[in-house]
Amino acid sequence: MIVKKPILGGEFIETNQKLDVIYPYDNSKIGETYTVDASYVEKAIEKAKIGLKKLSELSSYEKSEILFKTSELLRKNKEEIAKTIVYEVGKTIKEARIEVDRAIETFKFSAEEAKRIYGKTYPMDAHPNGKSKFGFYIRVPAGIVVAISPFNFPLNLTAHKVGPAIGAGCPVIVKPSEKTPLSPIMMGEFLIEAGLPKEAISILPGFGDLGKALTMHKDVRVVSFTGSKMVGELIAKQAGIKKLVLELGSNSALVVHKDGDLEKAAMKAVQGGFSMAGQVCISIQRIFVHEEVLDKFLRLLEEKISNIKIGDPMDETVDMGPMIDKTQVERVQSWIKEAIEQGAKIIQKAKNAEHIKGTNYLLPTLLVDVNKDSAIFREEAFAPVVNINRYKDVKEVIDVVNEGDYGLQIGVYTNDINVAMEFIKNCEVGGVNINEGPNFRVDHMPYGGFKYSGIGREGPAFAIEDYTEIKNVVISL
Repeated sequence: MIVKKPILGGEFIETNQKLDVIYPYDNSKIGETYTVDASYVEKAIEKAKIGLKKLSELSSYEKSEILFKTSELLRKNKEEIAKTIVYEVGKTIKEARIEVDRAIETFKFSAEEAKRIYGKTYPMDAHPNGKSKFGFYIRVPAGIVVAISPFNFPLNLTAHKVGPAIGAGCPVIVKPSEKTPLSPIMMGEFLIEAGLPKEAISILPGFGDLGKALTMHKDVRVVSFTGSKMVGELIAKQAGIKKLVLELGSNSALVVHKDGDLEKAAMKAVQGGFSMAGQVCISIQRIFVHEEVLDKFLRLLEEKISNIKIGDPMDETVDMGPMIDKTQVERVQSWIKEAIEQGAKIIQKAKNAEHIKGTNYLLPTLLVDVNKDSAIFREEAFAPVVNINRYKDVKEVIDVVNEGDYGLQIGVYTNDINVAMEFIKNCEVGGVNINEGPNFRVDHMPYGGFKYSGIGREGPAFAIEDYTEIKNVVISL
């Protein structure tokens, strides 16, 4: 069993409330830690203030070295961390290793960007009153950062908050998901081992009362949250005058035009729709296929779905594990039932599901003829469910894609540059991937969405902008 203690200002603590960590594969207890409630917030803030001062005394080079060393410690402990992620999340061991590799890169990019926090001069004499003045600005740490991370990528999405914040010189208080607290605590241990001033990091598992107390505290200057639209709206209302970085999910679309590569698009549809049991912000949930190639595309897709192997996440040959818990399975099953009642047809062709345990599995599900008013079309399913829709012309499909609350990323398969440019210009999303799925992401790119998909951008270089403030300087000569 994996036992970890919360970190408060670099110190390991115990509370009177233990938290069991449950393996989604078979619902067994695989670890434990302690939960922290709102009564610990003031102490965490006071520690963070000390951490802010100590970070201010470090050079850019020294902060960069801490982040590089953390990256290397993650690399040295890759297999242990990957297995921990499997036990917490239920993703496959192959997927967990990829997550650790990505976190290694996220810390490396953060280390590099810690040395690239630039200011800028500007011509004061462009204004009539600016003669004999010299103007420039610098970027300085914004202050204490509260980072609230989700269950689906407990290591890398925490790294996307912690790495850039430390690089910018900001102490971080992390509230990981109560379902997946172990790997974030391990990250905190590595940061301390790498030489981070201990007061600059707290990893505090807890529930809504802790999150509310942290986000509302007057001394917190930045709140970075990844999670649901509902909770994101709540944070935005209660946080007050702070900088917000909110990544709130999606209902991502893949568009397959009549001249697109159908084989590659079908392969990407399976990978993007069913990896991680669909529990990814940029999972493919809606596929729009030109009517001239719909039948051929469906045949390709059904064949590839039938080859997905489902079962024990620790099995090296398994492609898909369970969802996080039974509640989420039941929610999505109700959405599928609603869609069928409204006229949708279900195609469920997965054959390799011999070793399923527990109640947390949902077989890869393909729906056709889905009513656009159904929840499975409009909302974020966060599950291994994909619905297929036909279209006739580009303008029509762009209008449908732009409907609704979300606008994170879209993937488009086409060999026509003019069609590609129509999507690039007119889709209301934060990222357009041409001849790629909407689920494509590398960790240094600007990542974030329009509308209710969020505010701000992840990717170390871009996140650092949110974790710093501009300080203007005018010198009269």
